Amino acid sequence: MKDELFLRGHRIPMTKEVVRALALERLQLENARHFIDVGAGTGSISIEAALRYPALDIIAIERKEDALRLLIENVQHFSCHKIRIKSASAPVPVDSHADAIFIGGTGGHLTEIIDWSLLNLHAGGRLVMTFILLENFIQALSYLSSPSVVEVTELDGREIQVGELTALGQGHYFKPNNPTYLLSCLKYSGQEVQNNA
Repeated sequence: MKDELFLRGHRIPMTKEVVRALALERLQLENARHFIDVGAGTGSISIEAALRYPALDIIAIERKEDALRLLIENVQHFSCHKIRIKSASAPVPVDSHADAIFIGGTGGHLTEIIDWSLLNLHAGGRLVMTFILLENFIQALSYLSSPSVVEVTELDGREIQVGELTALGQGHYFKPNNPTYLLSCLKYSGQEVQNNA
């Protein structure tokens, strides 16, 4: 989906089209039943997931009032009325385990939200996070690699930087966007060892 389709607000974060495409690919929602979007912002991840997979049960968590208003507007705009919006700061109680969790914002509670996500994922569930600050990416990578965290597999990182074709005088150039860092992993299920044996 193109970014221009979403209603946008002043200074409300949105996971951009190219990053969103890779995040959704990493979440592998084709066979998922329950998906949680933490720090949903404009709702771009939740909405595209809902449109691609209509049977998917989605909870979108957002704590900022202005972002919540825009999230509600976008959900109505795209008629994605099955998305359940939770006005709260994660970590929060949820009614069932998820097959996939996306973290787009943490409000300064990164490690607590990672712990909460792994606790609320089914074994074999996928966790995907995006960051604009390299320090947050490094903190999440270090934390997920530490022995004190629930074991994860398929830990993978990507730097995504895209340029947009832009007119300049009589010609064109690719105007670079700031990089986004994506981190994904699978909650250990025990199947990985059996499958590789």
